[in-house]
Amino acid sequence: MEPLRIGIIGTGNISPAYINGCRDFDILHLAACADLDLDKARAVAAENEIPAVYSVEDMLNAPDIDIVVNLTIPAAHAAVSLSALNAGKHVYSEKPFAVTREDGQKILATAREKGLRVGCAPDTFLFGPHQTCRKLIDEGAIGRPVAAFANMLSHGPESWHPNPDFFYQTGGGPMFDMGPYYVTCLVNLLGAVQSVTAVTRKSFDERIMGKNRDGRHIPVEIPTHYTGALDFEGGAVATVTMSFDIWGHSLPRMEIYGSEGSLYVPDPNGYEKTVKLWRDGKWEEIPLTHREEWRRGIGLADMAYAITNGREQRASGDLAYHVLDVMHCFEESSNAGQRVAVGSRAERPAALPVDLEARVLDA
Repeated sequence: MEPLRIGIIGTGNISPAYINGCRDFDILHLAACADLDLDKARAVAAENEIPAVYSVEDMLNAPDIDIVVNLTIPAAHAAVSLSALNAGKHVYSEKPFAVTREDGQKILATAREKGLRVGCAPDTFLFGPHQTCRKLIDEGAIGRPVAAFANMLSHGPESWHPNPDFFYQTGGGPMFDMGPYYVTCLVNLLGAVQSVTAVTRKSFDERIMGKNRDGRHIPVEIPTHYTGALDFEGGAVATVTMSFDIWGHSLPRMEIYGSEGSLYVPDPNGYEKTVKLWRDGKWEEIPLTHREEWRRGIGLADMAYAITNGREQRASGDLAYHVLDVMHCFEESSNAGQRVAVGSRAERPAALPVDLEARVLDA
């Protein structure tokens, strides 16, 4: 099976995860990188032994690139994805899929019109711990799922990120930055969301670059605290809170509650491996059923196999658009003071088989 040739646009903080992840699968060949700052792209290419460096325009027109991986800032995701599709390239984008629903719909429509694939992060729901959780739920380990609890609570990225301004602009904030991990994980486990009831707040008008930084003030344009309830088509309900306003807490990141037990789901951002099941009056750690070493890049590899073998992909544009739609519903519900119906639908992605060999996802 010939590998597909990958070109990365955007060599910022997230690029090392994709560079390393691409090299975990034989179906992917990392051929080139590009950035508006060509010197930065050259430095990343040299450090990581990437064969070619292109300008963004040259990357889009390069005949030796099959899939463009879009790692630009959120505000540029739609424009870059659309440009790549119009240039005849498949696209896999960092989250969020787009900032607006309208741009997300344009991306899906353009991909269909061109006969191309579009995929999107996060792919953390495909990691071994989360596929283990999916298997437990599908096998009835907690009975019928009835409720869930999901939290991402921090005091924002200005204490550690070198350029945090975009987190507080349209397309940023805790929901659009971290919400994709949590909402995607919930859809993978529980299915599509049919409505959202929420309250949002902008708790501080500005943020200050943290300790050992320049103390610069960052204006805040978007809500920084979201809390709400998701009503799933399958009958479960989930309480979800995403916040950049919390200094510390002792809440779990995610738990799923069923008619016969409870499931502790590890960090949907992929930085935890422990799966626990509540049964017989106590928590029991469950051995992983899927490969522990999977990391970012598995969604891109799955898309490459889907292109090659003519099957559905898991981290798909349709799934990413549904998540985008759900995230917008939080602020809309808060502004309207009422429950808001989710207009889109997405199927639960197919579960990954157990006992896959290293470096492959399809036979």
